[in-house]
Amino acid sequence: MSLGQVLITDGVHPILPQKLTDLGYEIKYKPNISLGEVKNEVHLYEGLVINSKIIMDKEMLDKATNLKWVGRLGSGLEIIDLEYAKVKNVRIISSPEGNRNAVAEHMMGMLLSFANNLNRIDQEVRSKIWKREEARGFEIFGRKIGLIGFGNTGKAMARKLSGFGVEILAHDKYFQIFPDEYPDVRSVSLEELQSESDIISLHLPLTPETLHYVDKKFVHKCKNGFILLNGSRGKCVDLQSLIEALEDGKCRGACLDVFENEKPASYSTSESLLYQRLFDHPNTILSPHVAGWTNESKEKLARIIVDKLVHP
Repeated sequence: MSLGQVLITDGVHPILPQKLTDLGYEIKYKPNISLGEVKNEVHLYEGLVINSKIIMDKEMLDKATNLKWVGRLGSGLEIIDLEYAKVKNVRIISSPEGNRNAVAEHMMGMLLSFANNLNRIDQEVRSKIWKREEARGFEIFGRKIGLIGFGNTGKAMARKLSGFGVEILAHDKYFQIFPDEYPDVRSVSLEELQSESDIISLHLPLTPETLHYVDKKFVHKCKNGFILLNGSRGKCVDLQSLIEALEDGKCRGACLDVFENEKPASYSTSESLLYQRLFDHPNTILSPHVAGWTNESKEKLARIIVDKLVHP
């Protein structure tokens, strides 16, 4: 007997539809389905597996008259009206454990690439330019690195940093007592982190409280020449403020995997000009929101969704 239909709205590891089938669900696998199409047929499903393109707002939840659960591939729950989901008795299953390691590895890669000028000198060598002295980088050994947010990805980042001989400062408004397995991490106030950190890495969810968390006031309180890493949510950083800090030297560099607007085709004229300033700045390393996007994380996310569905 079928437990009902499940709609999978994004590309997933094959183990996910297989395990859901084994549990007794009928799977509709539509990785290219649009938001509008989901709205038209969501009433058919008892389960829904989503990534960032599907917005589970009040309208969508009202249309989902048979929905029992939503599986979120990853961690960002800002696309779901969590309070209204409770009212509708829809269970929300997130899977931040599935890609936390991938995010941390990616951000470490960006930082080390920035420190050693790898993006630029790779292109120079391919062009037969051999400027060894100008290619000289800097070591992160001995520096202070501040982590803002000490949830899944913040902890994963701390683990990666623990072998680099750095001093790790961490600030989390809701998590101030760190477990014994993080002896290298010192819990500090936000003000202390800003004033002391050579490198600041964001590990925040997007909430009304963290929207434009990094703004002009934030930047002003930071150490001169700090480096910013953001692999969390683009809207946690006010891009205008960051670009101005890069241009006046307050911020030495930025490694960004996420952006306020991640659909370049939708840029307004003012956005196009703003983003071009970012793209043209030499002290930036940028990637298209892929920090958690590895072959391994794809499978981990699938397994975690099913495990949490079976074992609440």
